[in-house]
This record gives sequence, C-alpha cells and structure tokens, in this order.
Amino acid sequence: MKSLRRYLDKIKPHFEKGGKFEKLHSTFDAFETFMFTPDAVTSKGSHIRDSVDMKRTMAIVVFALVPSVLFGMWNIGFHHFKATGQEGTLLEMFWLGFLRILPIIVVSYGVGLGIEFAFAQYRGHEVNEGFLVSGMLIPLVLPVDVPLWMVALATAFAVIIGKEVFGGTGMNILNPALTARAFLFFAYPSYMSGNEVWTHGMIKGEGIADTFSGATPLAEAAAGNVDNLPEVSEMFFGTILGSIGETSTLAILIGAVILLFTGVGSARIMISTFIGGLVMGLLLNAFAVNPFMEVPAWQHLLLGGFAFGAVFMATDPVSASQTPKGKIIYGFLIGFLAILIRVVNPAYPEGVMLAILLMNVFAPLIDHYVIENNIKKRLKRAKVKA
Repeated sequence: MKSLRRYLDKIKPHFEKGGKFEKLHSTFDAFETFMFTPDAVTSKGSHIRDSVDMKRTMAIVVFALVPSVLFGMWNIGFHHFKATGQEGTLLEMFWLGFLRILPIIVVSYGVGLGIEFAFAQYRGHEVNEGFLVSGMLIPLVLPVDVPLWMVALATAFAVIIGKEVFGGTGMNILNPALTARAFLFFAYPSYMSGNEVWTHGMIKGEGIADTFSGATPLAEAAAGNVDNLPEVSEMFFGTILGSIGETSTLAILIGAVILLFTGVGSARIMISTFIGGLVMGLLLNAFAVNPFMEVPAWQHLLLGGFAFGAVFMATDPVSASQTPKGKIIYGFLIGFLAILIRVVNPAYPEGVMLAILLMNVFAPLIDHYVIENNIKKRLKRAKVKA
C-alpha cells in the first residue's frame, strides 16, 4: 500500500489545477479517496472528527449486503438444480448463481458509475459516494432473468432522474435503487411481476421446457393459495423463489446486525417498520374476508422484500426522516402501508417498494411537524416558567 501511495502522490500534480490532466481531477480524486482516507480537514469551527468518512460508511453498507449477495447466488443454483431434477454440490450451485448475478452487478456499476463520473466532471465536483451502495442494491431487488439492457436503462433512469437532477448524493428525495425497480415495474411489468419472474427464462436451453414456471410465495398467497406457502423455516432461511437478494431473512438480519453495531443503520426505522407491518397484519387478521388476509401477521415479515426493505431501503440516510421521533413515525408508516398495499391491492402483492417511495416523499413533512411540535412544547415550558 505504501508503494501505491507513493505512486499516487507522484502522478497527483498532473490532475491538479495547471496539470495536463486537470480536467480529470474528479476521476482521480474518486479513485484516490476510495483507496485512502482523504487528508483534507476542516480548518476552523468546532467539529467531531473520526476515521469514518462517507466512503467508509458506504463500504460498511456494502459489507452488510454480502450475506444477501452470497445467499442469492447459492439460491439461484439451488432452484436451478431443483427444477432440472439434478444433483448439484454447494460449489456448483454457488458458481451457477455467481455467473448469473455477476453480469447484472457489472452492468449496474458500469452504467451508474459512468454517469456519476460524467456529471462530476461536467460540474467540476467530487464524485459522490452514494452509488457504491445503490450499485449493489439495484441487482439485489431484481429478478435473476431480467435482461441486461433493462438493468442498464433502469440504472440510468435512477441515477439521472432519481438523483442527479436534484443535485446528486445527499440531495435526492427518493431512494435510487427503488426508483430503478419502480421504473422497471411500471415500464416492463411482465418482467417484474407475475408468477414466473424467477424461473421463467433462467433455465431456458438447459434441459427444461420454456413453459416451466414456479410461483413466488407472495404470488401464491395473492392468488388465495395460502396452503401452498412454504414452511416457516424455508421462508426464514430463504430457500424460496423471489428477487436475488430478498429471500433470506436470516442473511438480511445478519446485515442488520452489522449496520446497527457500526452505527450506520437506524434502529428506530428498522424496528418501527417491523412493528408497523405487524400491526397492519394483525388488523387484517381480525377482519379477514379472504385467504390472503388470514395469513398470520408475523409471516408477512418473512415474505417478499419486507425485511430487505426495512433493513436496507427504509434506512437510507438521505431519503429517510432525520429527527428521532420522525424516524419512528416514518418507519411505522412504511411497515403499515407495505402490508396494506400487499394484501388489499390484488394487482401488486409486494407493497414494500411503493410504501417506501411514498414515505420518502413525506419524510421532510414528517420532520417539519416533529420540529414544529417540539418548538411549541418548548415555548409552552418557557411561558410556564415566566
């Protein structure tokens, strides 16, 4: 690392003002600060300093996503061999999933970072760090058989329309990864909804007829086939059909522990989201008029992308509420609305995406009223003392 540091110091003057590559300063700075902690510090005013900058924070989130990524790779291979009736080793299952997921991740990062670098160069700004996380989140919320050109199109839409038009990282009001998923859901619904989003196309040309299909648990429940739901252990460990990184609640909870232990994730948002989902589930159980409403409330927390959304999407520090009380309200409403949309709306059995995007829009309003309410309380206390 010392030799790399010396080499970067040697070529750095070429990328600074007056150097022959000064127009590429943003690109050089992005690579340098990714590998080494920046040496720039504040010169005046009171600040709290530590070794964790924005890039390190984003790296922790990516690290927390690793269990979901690895399990998603294995799960793809597992269902492939299960569908074909073949026997496969752990390594064979993982390798098959790795080959399926890697191109999606490469396209997501390639397109997203390319746009980020282009905007940074045009504006003369530093490259924003936020896409380190978004670039991994986008593949994990997509079905494995999504065409790569769709991944590229959705990523470009998320970065340009969902973030850069607002000023870049820290200014966006919507979660970029969910913006990409929402774009694909409404533009190409046949690839993002229905019973065959997982297996249809994944195993074409590999010994199985194209008509082979496998319904996700949510699709089964929405169709009223609640008796066909997997065992609780299967839903918890994740050996079910679904989007790449959303099936294993265990892997997601491991990521949650990492985020909470490092202080990167918000416990208020995570816990209140699960509580909100549980409350709505209990209300639906009490007034059950169809089989889907009879699904035990706690099982909703294991189905679909609920846990993934609560841990990795709702806790986005930019688009979420910022006040302590606001985070609790924000998270509770996400969980509450997610289960409501999931069960009541027959056209869309997965409501987490819409619930989070809706609350992203209302997050500033929640914080506004929380602050206003606090101001009123303090004024009342001041009047009493006077």
